[in-house]
Amino acid sequence: MMPLAPAAPTSLVDQAIEGMRALLATGEWTLGTRIPPEPQLAADLGVSRNTVREAVKALAHVGVLEVRRGDGTYVAATTEVQALMRRQAERVEIEHLLEVRHAIEVRAAALAAGRRTRADLAALDAIAARRLAALDAGDGAGFVDADVDFHVAVVAAAHNPLLSELYDGLVETLRASIDDPTKGYPPMLPEHDAVLEAIRRGDADGAAAAGAELLDHVTR
Repeated sequence: MMPLAPAAPTSLVDQAIEGMRALLATGEWTLGTRIPPEPQLAADLGVSRNTVREAVKALAHVGVLEVRRGDGTYVAATTEVQALMRRQAERVEIEHLLEVRHAIEVRAAALAAGRRTRADLAALDAIAARRLAALDAGDGAGFVDADVDFHVAVVAAAHNPLLSELYDGLVETLRASIDDPTKGYPPMLPEHDAVLEAIRRGDADGAAAAGAELLDHVTR
């Protein structure tokens, strides 16, 4: 058997990029926040400022970071996949986006029915309560936030990290599709409850059907 070739050494720029990815993955750097300046990053990552600069440039090129001249560098996406999905979402017709949402959300609801944990159900229950409380209080912005969180939590309960990354890239499209009930739009409480209850009882087919019904109301 031929001996395996030694692995190529990782460059310092690659090491810095991996360090920044770790900060994104752990949530220390969240979406929309400004990252530390070059000197601090260089010290934190144990590399030179030039290395940090190149790493930032690479992540900005793929859309993870956004460099704002005279202001700083901000987190534009938490992963390359999310950044790619956001860019693609801006280039296609809304009908195509809704079809992708349908494919992800319906499958995720079915998977969530079989994989949800007690923590997932507690999170979904808390979001459903927030959603209802915002509706009762006439808080349109709070209602939309809770509605977005509900959809994201359903996908998260599927426990497929790639599915969640893909869906995270569609969150802005999702937010734009949610109507403010304080302006006379129906809040669709029964449709959301049907998804949650099917997931709670472990009914994959029922969760998929309820998810499809909910999305059908969105597109009508």
